[in-house]
Amino acid sequence: MSPVRLVLLGDGESPHLLKWARALAAEGVDLWAASSRGFLPGFDAVLPADRRLALHTRPRFGGGNLQVLATLPRLARWLRQVRPDWLHAHYLTSHGTLGWLAQAGAGVPGRLVGSAWGSDILVTPDRHPLLRWLTGRVLRACALTTSDSLHMAARMQALGAAEVMTFPFGLEALPPEATDKDDDLWFANRGLEPIYQPQRVIEVFAGIAAQRPQARLVVANDGSLQPALVEQAQAHGLAERVRFVGRLGADEQARWYAKARWYLSLPASDSVSVSVLEAMAHGCVPLLSDLPANRELVRSGDNGLVLADGALPDAAALQALLARSASIASDNRAWVAGHALFQPCVRRFLARLQALQAAGPCAAR
Repeated sequence: MSPVRLVLLGDGESPHLLKWARALAAEGVDLWAASSRGFLPGFDAVLPADRRLALHTRPRFGGGNLQVLATLPRLARWLRQVRPDWLHAHYLTSHGTLGWLAQAGAGVPGRLVGSAWGSDILVTPDRHPLLRWLTGRVLRACALTTSDSLHMAARMQALGAAEVMTFPFGLEALPPEATDKDDDLWFANRGLEPIYQPQRVIEVFAGIAAQRPQARLVVANDGSLQPALVEQAQAHGLAERVRFVGRLGADEQARWYAKARWYLSLPASDSVSVSVLEAMAHGCVPLLSDLPANRELVRSGDNGLVLADGALPDAAALQALLARSASIASDNRAWVAGHALFQPCVRRFLARLQALQAAGPCAAR
């Protein structure tokens, strides 16, 4: 059987799309990619420039990005030349819509497959009835969709998705086992944007710092809330104990994971986060917000803590986790190794695409 010809459609400046590209290329896919923005330098080692299309839009974090849809004529011309078997859209309410329109109205061959990333399913459809309709329409147009949590998969099916494969957007490889943990070091690295509630991270750490005089917090990543967060830390008297290190490369981030005993991730909405999986693989004890997908990873009080809205971690609960931190680290790492490595999941995904291709196109829904 000839290799599947697949076009990735998404944000080529995202390390997540690059990870998909590496995994698909490793399986021998006839791979192409179209980006609504540009491409990270890492794509050079995966795909030659003549197999990529950069549309160079500058979409906003909060959505409302009609400029992405305005690229449809150029994208469709390129896709008609590539003639993919599969157009694989990442983030359904932007790139998924673009892919659906390309195939439904612009004569692009092949079939649509979609991968949900989180807020495109858990947040955007609730913003407006039109967005809910559009999300459902894109899901129904997909021969197959992927989700990284059971909770999000159920939402996708309720919105109209037919077949959903569920697997974590996991690690490409298991990191070395951490051997030099600092029991007083906390690490947080979600985006400094409202949906990730970094101000809640500072509040929770302030409560921890009041109990543990040696505790320090390292905050990685950047975003619109960073100036307010610096002021918040200062207002709590934590200027010397909270360090903002900005956006980090993978190697530097791995060093913080390996050093920190604790990991904080407290978003208002989320599916299974690759950052949480990374932290677990590096042996961090996770403290997470009370979301269904987080409860798929953490049994509160056993291998981490799940914090209700507004709650602070109990000192006794933290001490109990610290006393068992070595076994928690080992168990969490083993779970990631068994359930959340990415390449085996991509292999299953491709096997399903090949089966669908062999069965022939299904009737339009």
